[in-house]
Amino acid sequence: MYGKAFAPEYQGALTSLSVNSSLTEVLAAGREQLAAAERAGQPGEAARSGLAIAEAHRRLGQTREADLAWKASYRAAREAGDTAAMAWALWSGGTLARQRGAFALAWRLLGLAAELGERGGDVVVRGYSLAGLAETGRIQGDYEAVGRLHEQLLAEARRRGEARHTVWALEGIAQMHRNTGSHDTAYALFEEAAHIAARADDRRGHAWALRGLADVVSARDGDTERALALLGEAEETCRAMDLTSALAYNHKMRGNVLYRAGRYAEARQWYEQALAEFQAITEPRGEALSRLGLAKSLAHLGRDRTETAAELAALASTMARIGLRHAEEMVRRAQEEFGLARAGQASAAQEAVR
Repeated sequence: MYGKAFAPEYQGALTSLSVNSSLTEVLAAGREQLAAAERAGQPGEAARSGLAIAEAHRRLGQTREADLAWKASYRAAREAGDTAAMAWALWSGGTLARQRGAFALAWRLLGLAAELGERGGDVVVRGYSLAGLAETGRIQGDYEAVGRLHEQLLAEARRRGEARHTVWALEGIAQMHRNTGSHDTAYALFEEAAHIAARADDRRGHAWALRGLADVVSARDGDTERALALLGEAEETCRAMDLTSALAYNHKMRGNVLYRAGRYAEARQWYEQALAEFQAITEPRGEALSRLGLAKSLAHLGRDRTETAAELAALASTMARIGLRHAEEMVRRAQEEFGLARAGQASAAQEAVR
C-alpha cells in the first residue's frame, strides 16, 4: 500500500538525497549545489538548494542560519518566478517559526505557503503547509480546531499512499488522544505509525513513533524498562541522523518516564540535560516543558516550597505567553499536585499587575 518514504523538500539536483540522509550530508550537498547554481545564474535551482540548506539548519537547531537560508531561498524563487518554490520556502520559514515558539508568525507563513502551493499547482507543498498549520494548532492545544484537519490530511495521505505524511498524521492524532487520556487509541495509532515508517524506511518518523509508544507504555502500563528501551532505540536514529531537536525531546521523555517511576534524582538529570539541549537550539517550547519536569523533580527531592511555587507561577506565565494551552494545564496540575494552586494563582495575579 505504501511506497518507500521520500523527502520532497530535497529538490532539483538534490532529489537523490534520502529521507534518511544525515543532516550534515544534506548541508554539504546543498551548499555545493547552491554555489553551482549561483555561478550558473540559475535562481530556480538556487531556491531548491537553499530550501534543503534551510531545513538542514533548522533540524540541527541552527535557527539563525535556518532563518537566513529560507529567506534567501524565497528571494531566489521569486526571482525565478517559481510560485511552488516560493511556497516551499515559506513552508520552511513557517516551520522554523513554530519551532521557535513564534506561533502567530507560523500561522501566517504556513497559510501563505498553502495558498501559493495551490496557486502553483504543487499538491505536496500545499499538503505539507496544511499539515504545518494542523501541527501548530495541536502544539498549542487547540485540538477541536485542528483535529478534523489532521483526519482530513491522514485520509489524503492514505489515498496517495504517501508513507511519510501518513506517519506524521497518525502521530499527531495519537498525541492528541494521549494528551486527552485515550491511551489505548493513542497506542494503536503510534504502533501503526511505527509499522508504516519501518516498512517505508522512514527512520525519522519511526523514531518519533517509538517516543510516542514509550510515553504510553510508561503512563498507561507503568512499564518503565520497556519505555526506556524504546527511547534507547529511537535515540540511536536521532544520533545517526543528527536530529538535534528530536534527541532533546527524547531526553525530556526519559525524564518523564523516570519521574512517573518515582526515580526523581535520575529524572532531574535528564531534564537538566534536555533543558541545556533546548536552550542551545533556541526551542522555547521544549525548554519550558523541561523546566516544568525539573521543577517537579526538585520539589520531590526537597526543594523549598516557596521556590517551587515561584517557579511554577513563572512557568504558567511563560506557557501563556508562548500560547501553549495544554502545557498551561500541565502546570496547573503540577500546582495542585504539590498543594500550590492558590499560591500559584496569587503569584500569577501579582505578575499580571506589575
